[in-house]
Amino acid sequence: MSNLPEIEQSAPNFRADNSKEDSIKLADYLGKWLVLYFYPKDNTPGCTTEAQNFSELKEQFTQLNAQIVGVSPDSVKSHQKFIDKRELTIELLSDPEHRIAEDYGIWGLKKFMGKEYMGIIRSTFLINPEGKIAQIWFPVKVKGHAEAVLDYLKTL
Repeated sequence: MSNLPEIEQSAPNFRADNSKEDSIKLADYLGKWLVLYFYPKDNTPGCTTEAQNFSELKEQFTQLNAQIVGVSPDSVKSHQKFIDKRELTIELLSDPEHRIAEDYGIWGLKKFMGKEYMGIIRSTFLINPEGKIAQIWFPVKVKGHAEAVLDYLKTL
């Protein structure tokens, strides 16, 4: 995990498809704050709560010139179903080969019920309008996280 980008360094570039199958890249967000959050899996309890919390606060983020983008290894089709089922208003990107996750240093060894496996370590990166990392939350606990990111952004 030592390959996490550092605060004030340029955010690693990315390109991935969103739930509408549009190709999205980091440069699309220049001039705005970007809340880039990584989560393990669509429609699981913690990931659903996190996505719903960010969706509920989306308007407040928008007022601060911030966009919210979630990234997971799930497919575009899975994201479409997740957004429809949970009435999400945020953008979700598909990273099936976990290239973005690796570039951001959050693809790593996890443990669950005694088993070890590689996966997304829930994390959030706040990227400033110039494309530099302003803050990192790693690892993330879901409860209160979206509010904490919003509160931090309000101080900038």
